[in-house]
Amino acid sequence: MTSLLHPNAAHVAEILISRGHHGIIVTQAEATHTAADAAAAVGVDVGAITKSLVFLLDDDPVLLLVSGAHQVDLDKTGRRMEGKLTRAPLETAKAATGQPIGGVAPLGHPTNLPTYVDTALAQYPQLWAAAGHPTTVFRTTYSELLRITAGLAIDVD
Repeated sequence: MTSLLHPNAAHVAEILISRGHHGIIVTQAEATHTAADAAAAVGVDVGAITKSLVFLLDDDPVLLLVSGAHQVDLDKTGRRMEGKLTRAPLETAKAATGQPIGGVAPLGHPTNLPTYVDTALAQYPQLWAAAGHPTTVFRTTYSELLRITAGLAIDVD
């Protein structure tokens, strides 16, 4: 039986293709709720999982693409970003991305969120990121992730 992509994942695939990525989305049988679950599902180190997290830089939403092995140090990272960094409320994250928590992709949002990419992701030859829904992911590389998101490299810990 052939299953169709969730509309969010189909939108992410279209954006990926428009930015020169292969656009292949992998649908998993079950949602992955943690980076460790996602890593186990695709058979990679947890550090190769790209978490898409919404924060507020001062009062404006920003997207941080963070290695699954890292937690964001709000004080240090905020200083590097020249502002005060706080976790965005759930409603703000949903509104800014248009995607459900646990499935937020690095792109395909209603607005172009300023995006920052954890430099720790550079050590992995392949990265995996959510594709707009908790059961979907796509493969990429660090340099490609920077390119397709117009992201800026940053140390987050």
